[in-house]
Amino acid sequence: MPTVTPMLEIAEMVAELGGGSLQVCMQCGTCTAVCPWNLVAENNPRMMLRQISLGLEGYESEDVWRCVTCNLCVARCPRGVEIIDVIRSTRGVMIDSGSVPATYKGPLASLHGEGNPWQGDRAERRVVAEELGLEELHDGHQYHYFTCCSQTYDPRNRRVARALASLLGVAGVSFGVRSDDQVCCGDQARKVGAEELFLELREINTRLLGSPEVSKVLTVSPHCLNVIKHDCAEEHLGVVVEHYTQVLDHALKEGRLPLRARVHKRVTYHDPCYLGRHNGVYDAPRNLLDAIDGLTRVEMRHSRESSLCCGGGGGGLWADVPIEKRFAVMRVREALSVDAEVIATACPHCISMLEDAVKVLDLEERITVSDVAELLAESMELTP
Repeated sequence: MPTVTPMLEIAEMVAELGGGSLQVCMQCGTCTAVCPWNLVAENNPRMMLRQISLGLEGYESEDVWRCVTCNLCVARCPRGVEIIDVIRSTRGVMIDSGSVPATYKGPLASLHGEGNPWQGDRAERRVVAEELGLEELHDGHQYHYFTCCSQTYDPRNRRVARALASLLGVAGVSFGVRSDDQVCCGDQARKVGAEELFLELREINTRLLGSPEVSKVLTVSPHCLNVIKHDCAEEHLGVVVEHYTQVLDHALKEGRLPLRARVHKRVTYHDPCYLGRHNGVYDAPRNLLDAIDGLTRVEMRHSRESSLCCGGGGGGLWADVPIEKRFAVMRVREALSVDAEVIATACPHCISMLEDAVKVLDLEERITVSDVAELLAESMELTP
């Protein structure tokens, strides 16, 4: 716990770092009522906001690090308090004071040194891009495909990248990548409070996205989508940013996705927080699933605006959480309650968190996790 002198200096520093909306909090407790942490443990965001405004004296810093930035509290706040900004700013103050969870140190160091949180070699981006047959971006391409770090360094999510590349090719969407220059979007860095590191990453990517050959950006990760749209000043870059499900939904409506094979599976769709609550994209992935012949789609209790977070945002991807307190574990059980055979999603972090939950519950024979792109590729009989 950092030493605070004087007390209110913390609140002032939080405001300077972007948490100024804390001042309009009226302590109604709505944030506490909706926080998903209260499904597994006692958590009181209202009290946290109060303590932050008073300078954090006597406050347990671990509570600040719990938040997975799911945005449910922000969406429900009657005063419009940007609670995530308050939390990330408070984390920034703690990081500047030398207080940071041990599990975050490795990924943050890797982001600083290699431009990705996976401790992967920078040069591997080009190697993987070539393996996947991804062209380098030029001015003849329709989209700059902004690849998520996980698609380069995580073999599981690399399979999603391969399926998506095939789908885009069949749909007639031209795209290219910047495998030599691109670095992580920096979302996780910013949300855990490493603002200076985030700004370094943003400067590199903003320079790439602002280049003359870029007019449209296609993202796979909703976290990349969110950063480019909201933290990289999309309007100043003069580019349109879309998630891949939106691009493929357009192609579907225009008859450019020839879905052939029947996929006899009972599927439930998990709304990623950063695609849904943060950016309002709910229908496009469902439209794509509903177009697959033979697929039966069922909704879980927590869906769309009320979706239950996988737990991977805001640094949660790196956190060490007991099995029974993992949101992804609850999510898998919820999927089983509607007799789903497959949990479909459209976010690399959700894929990682949900698949890990299936494994720790030893349910790999009962339920699987697939990206929407993988199910579409199966229906189009595309072999990865």
